[in-house]
Amino acid sequence: MRSLDVDVVVVGGGSTGVGVVRDVAMRGYKAVLVDRVDLAQGTSGRFHGLLHSGGRYVVSDPNSARECAEENVIITRIQPTAIETTGGLFVTCPDDDVDFGDKFLEGAAANGVAATEIRIAEALAREPRLNPRIKRAVAVQDGSVDGWQLVWTAAQSAKEYGAEILTYHRVTSIERDGDTVSAVMCHDAKTGEDVRIGCHFVLNCAGAWAGEIAGMAGCHDVQVVPGRGIMIAMNHRLVNSVVNRLIYPSDGDIIVPVHTVCIIGTTDVKAPDPDHLPIPHDEVQEMFDAGEVLVPGFRQSRALHVWAGARPLVKDSRVGAGDTRHMSRGMSVLDHSERDGLKGLLTISGGKLTTYRLMAEHIVNAMETQLGTTHPCRTAEEACPTGSADATYVPANYHVTHRLHDREEDRTVDQILCECELLSRRMFTDKLAELPNGSLDDLRRQLRLGMGPCQGGFCTVRAAGVAHEVGTVDIDRATGLLRLFLKHRWLGLWPILYGDQVRQTALDNWIFSGTLDVEHLPEGAEVV
Repeated sequence: MRSLDVDVVVVGGGSTGVGVVRDVAMRGYKAVLVDRVDLAQGTSGRFHGLLHSGGRYVVSDPNSARECAEENVIITRIQPTAIETTGGLFVTCPDDDVDFGDKFLEGAAANGVAATEIRIAEALAREPRLNPRIKRAVAVQDGSVDGWQLVWTAAQSAKEYGAEILTYHRVTSIERDGDTVSAVMCHDAKTGEDVRIGCHFVLNCAGAWAGEIAGMAGCHDVQVVPGRGIMIAMNHRLVNSVVNRLIYPSDGDIIVPVHTVCIIGTTDVKAPDPDHLPIPHDEVQEMFDAGEVLVPGFRQSRALHVWAGARPLVKDSRVGAGDTRHMSRGMSVLDHSERDGLKGLLTISGGKLTTYRLMAEHIVNAMETQLGTTHPCRTAEEACPTGSADATYVPANYHVTHRLHDREEDRTVDQILCECELLSRRMFTDKLAELPNGSLDDLRRQLRLGMGPCQGGFCTVRAAGVAHEVGTVDIDRATGLLRLFLKHRWLGLWPILYGDQVRQTALDNWIFSGTLDVEHLPEGAEVV
């Protein structure tokens, strides 16, 4: 058994968890973050890509609206390479209540959300594919966020301040010394080794799984309600601004441009188990119907991928236990010393990815209150690292053409592995060297391998071949990596098999089963 000793253990590697470990490390504590899988593999990697202006909540949840408006500005500044400043529109569709726009503008003004009503002609000039029958349009400061890039740049910042990030470390128990937390026990899924991490404090940032983690310390009945929502990526950017319906939050009322595609979302249904999130066909159809209202012809575009995420909502006494749509999006910090008599454990839930930095500030402040210490929070002032070695380099916000610019520089000397996402061989081999035990899915989350219109149909085999060619993996592991990647891609394809996507899937099947005979390859090594 391996042993570590730190001041603080952060459980959960989503946006909140990495924000917390960054804040803790910047305040001078020795910290480690653990997650049972890869960073941002849970809710933070399974959302619609929206950096909220606050507009969505100005009527339904004013406090969340105010927080989103303030954090939108901060995140855009401190993590520019994760944010595309697309701007956004709220539009009244033909059958929507025109008067709701007045409530919206009043709520925006009251809560510091920048919102300006514009002429219909101006909205249609900005987004020509919008429904020409819209009745009102309001411009806001929504943006598009790459959740994985946001999480990994925050994690890199934490590591530069001495924090350790342990992915694929599943928490198995939390030890107590009387009425105080003393250690976290983990199992390393990559090596099979057990790890004991001695600590003075545990910050539970496990999102929809927070109740399970709290229960390991003997703190039961933590009320976090998983709200399941599905999202669908379409094969190109039907809009270049975030487009929202100007209505009370509902299903399928947002389309977000993310990299080279756009994403429509989302439904909101209570999930009994955040590890098992079904994708019902009627909800898929509901998303297509909703998209058609905002962008006529939406159904004629090809659906690329569908997925489900679980929002970690705080149980709200104002609404029914199963009504996740109307539960508050606000954050909640639970002090287990007050609730359960256990010192050294705090649980945070609720919130939005947009407010992840603020959530971290709140829970770390609460930790210091319990410890009787005071250090200033500096996460809003200091930018996260961008990967540039040039100290004078000031990065711009992400733009959809950024990789096209890079490939113009190296296209004659570096092979392109993934044409959809313009991923070069050098980018892949450099990241593979950093993550020698990583799966192709681990690399996908950082490089967008297989995320474009072919969904890995062409680049997957190239990537597995390069991994073997450079000597990083043997042939058994390369086969295992290929099989696992295709399995995970298939999970998001079968619920949307109709029209052009059937033809694309048939082509991919001919490549893998016909030309390469993947089904009859040796089983290959098991990959985690």
